[in-house]
Amino acid sequence: MNGFANYETWNASLWIQNDRFLYNTAKACVTYCEAGDNPWAIFQRCMDNCARTMTGDDVAWTDPAIDAAEMNEMMAEL
Repeated sequence: MNGFANYETWNASLWIQNDRFLYNTAKACVTYCEAGDNPWAIFQRCMDNCARTMTGDDVAWTDPAIDAAEMNEMMAEL
């Protein structure tokens, strides 16, 4: 999947990088991440709080198949 661990990770990354709201939210999660937390966990909570629980392709942001380390790395590069 284009260098990602699996479809779910690739899909979540694709949506974050190509949707203005998701992109800006992800950048804010990196900027305001506090010690003991990580951007991907913050992003997942933000999506839950705003009732956007899935990507446009119906992959849940909390899907356990999504590789959190890859998502944190991708988000740090935004």
